[in-house]
Amino acid sequence: MKLHDCIDDDFKAWIEKQHVFFVATAPLSGNGHVNLSPKGYDALRIIDDKTICYRDLAGSGNETSAHIAENGRLTFMFCAFEGAPRILRLYGKGEILLPDHPKFNTYLSKHYQNDMKPGTRQIVVNHVDRVQTSCGYAVPFMDFKEDRTTLCNFFEKKGGEGSVDYMREKTPRTSIDDIPTPQGTKFNKEEGVVNKGGSPAIWKMVAALVLLLSVAIPVAYGAAGSI
Repeated sequence: MKLHDCIDDDFKAWIEKQHVFFVATAPLSGNGHVNLSPKGYDALRIIDDKTICYRDLAGSGNETSAHIAENGRLTFMFCAFEGAPRILRLYGKGEILLPDHPKFNTYLSKHYQNDMKPGTRQIVVNHVDRVQTSCGYAVPFMDFKEDRTTLCNFFEKKGGEGSVDYMREKTPRTSIDDIPTPQGTKFNKEEGVVNKGGSPAIWKMVAALVLLLSVAIPVAYGAAGSI
């Protein structure tokens, strides 16, 4: 294991050649679940020698975002699958930029050519405070074939507004340990819904039922009192 001062030019050139990297986070609770996610596509950008980010498309979970909102801890890991062996870990503090965040448009225009891909959920930023390499001798050689297109095609068909509607209706608003995500909190605030995990649609139904009962019960009592 070796520590380094920053993401230097050698690391930068090597990182930009990688087709996949891994993102790790964890909740504060000792009973919570540690999360590890693979990331691909042309999503990663190196901002400077202590800052790196990726554009996050919506998926079936949002653990990374929830954990960062709770405690900020974030680690990126890169592995050499060809050439000289290497494992690079970038430890730091995470920041979530939703599309309405003051920094989001700056990042999008400066680092993604204003390309707001359908399905873009957030930009995840890692403010790096520890750069560490290890040998990587146990990592196998592997050849890259091509990126999968399923997710991008799915959101391209839905378009920008359709993608937002999908995220609002289908994607979880909390982690699997019921930690709120920034996007989920935003949607809940807009809708006046208190989400406690599970499908957003279910909790909308619960909220509607509570509202109905709050109207029906006083009416029923009033009717009973008039008999």
